[in-house]
Amino acid sequence: MIKSTLSAFLLLLVLIQSGFSQRLDLIQNIKGRQFMSLNGQWNYIMDPYEMGYYDYRHLPFDQSATGKGGFYDDREQKNKSELIEYNFEYAPQLIVPADWNSQGDIFKFYEGTIWYRKKFSAQPKADKKYLLYFAAVNYEAHVYLNGKKLGVHKGGFTPFQFDVTGKLKEGDNVVVVKADNTRKQDEVPTVNTDWWNYGGITRDVLLAELPQTHINDYKVQLAKNNLKQIEGYVQLSGKEKAQTITVSIPELKIKTTAKTDTSGKASFTIPVKKMTYWSPENPKLYDVVVSSGTDEVKDRIGFRTIEVKGVDVLLNGKSVFFRGISIHDENPLLPGRLRNQGDMRMMLQWAKELNCNYVRLAHYTHNEDMVRLADEMGLMVWAEVPVYWTISWENPETFKNAQQQMTDMVVRDKNRASVVVWSIGNETPLSEPRHAFMGNMAAYTRSLDNTRLVAAALEVHRNGYDVIVDDPLGEKLDLVSFNQYGGWYWGVPKDLPKYTFKIKYNKPVVITEFGGEAVAGYHADEETRWSEEYQEAMYKYQLQMLGKVSALRGMTPWILVDFRSPRRQHPVYQDFWNRKGVYSDTGEKKKAFYVLKNFYDQMQQKYK
Repeated sequence: MIKSTLSAFLLLLVLIQSGFSQRLDLIQNIKGRQFMSLNGQWNYIMDPYEMGYYDYRHLPFDQSATGKGGFYDDREQKNKSELIEYNFEYAPQLIVPADWNSQGDIFKFYEGTIWYRKKFSAQPKADKKYLLYFAAVNYEAHVYLNGKKLGVHKGGFTPFQFDVTGKLKEGDNVVVVKADNTRKQDEVPTVNTDWWNYGGITRDVLLAELPQTHINDYKVQLAKNNLKQIEGYVQLSGKEKAQTITVSIPELKIKTTAKTDTSGKASFTIPVKKMTYWSPENPKLYDVVVSSGTDEVKDRIGFRTIEVKGVDVLLNGKSVFFRGISIHDENPLLPGRLRNQGDMRMMLQWAKELNCNYVRLAHYTHNEDMVRLADEMGLMVWAEVPVYWTISWENPETFKNAQQQMTDMVVRDKNRASVVVWSIGNETPLSEPRHAFMGNMAAYTRSLDNTRLVAAALEVHRNGYDVIVDDPLGEKLDLVSFNQYGGWYWGVPKDLPKYTFKIKYNKPVVITEFGGEAVAGYHADEETRWSEEYQEAMYKYQLQMLGKVSALRGMTPWILVDFRSPRRQHPVYQDFWNRKGVYSDTGEKKKAFYVLKNFYDQMQQKYK
């Protein structure tokens, strides 16, 4: 008890020190700015012993007296006597953005360090500010510009940036990134996951040019549970913080101004008389212009409210059923992470073919383009951070890491109408330290954004034919959201209707995972595992079992499409694939697809 109390105290201390404050340096809407893309071919060096980072005494070169000696120096031989044991100029190349695992058999299972190098030309202007922006690097990134270290970032799925004003050269420049995807116990996620640990610079790299004083952040959304009022703020960065800001929505003939305070922040409220609210049936987006005396940013923003009332989820004040599916950030047709909007649109279109109005973007923060496409295509989103399975609950640094990843996700996506749920984690086992960690995560997330639902994918336990949901964390969440694998990891499909759910909380129930594996094209009877018929029967009996839950308001079965996982090793049926998809790895619909679609067609009619 003393140990768990101390754990809770340490986590609370972390929260107090952070002040529950957003980090304002992460720029909003990077692609709405003037930028140069650094995507393309980057030279690389695979470095499993990290000889490009540590000297022979295992001390980091960049922490030495000279700061030199590592691969980031990008040295070239000047005379025949010099000893240099690397050469980027003759090194092979990797595509950026993309994971390295999918770019050659030598990388398939590789976990460790790879050095990336990119040469580019710049013409920096004296009156401009420059940011080097990475949309994601998995997992730990050390970034160097022209041989000088800019900094370090941990977290494989959230963006980060460095101010390179005054550090760019006229003409040729070199950026070097040490990317390391080694799994570690105290990181987020931890060592044990059920997805491929894709390493590398997996999302865009951009060099943004901004006014010296610029719009760094803004929020333009409906007030909490208020369809008649827009509220938000604009945050300036730079020396000239005293400015008048303007927010306009031309189609609605809305234009409002406000004065910034000494910190460069201006808040505003705008009454709404008539507006088309965003919904899956009509995903209306408005052109929004945010401007100051020195800068202007344009965005496409939808407006909607989301709330819980009793056991109902209300979208724009109307009860809604989450017809969902879970999705990984992976392309089954081409190995590796989703690399472009074409890949992402394909995945979301497959969800639409299932008649989904909702997707769970598991188990980590997905690409910003994915969320913007969900805005455009009319799919509500459950957005998640990788607090997954058995995190180091009592390590304050682990909590700070999770907290920062949540901050970065919320800061990035707070203007996206599609995002209706912030998820603080998945399948975390019960313990007092876990309760403290997750409870503080829930409170922190609400402090960042009180206009969306806060949830987590919980676990269940069973007593005979009772499936019990009584996780103490449920008290602090908006949804009774949980995973259960009846018919696959426990029981057999035909027995599922015998089970009854015993749910402690009077809240909307959303089943965040259920499912089972099937090899597309393998046919047998419904009692034969791995067959399409087994998976089909399991979906039928699952839906019968779930039909007894009167508070059921949605689900995201596991999963849209088969995905790769080192944990799945059966040589005949899996071969490093998790086969729980309702689509196969070639995009073929399995029989379970039609069972789920038929159910969603019925729910669409019921919740018109």
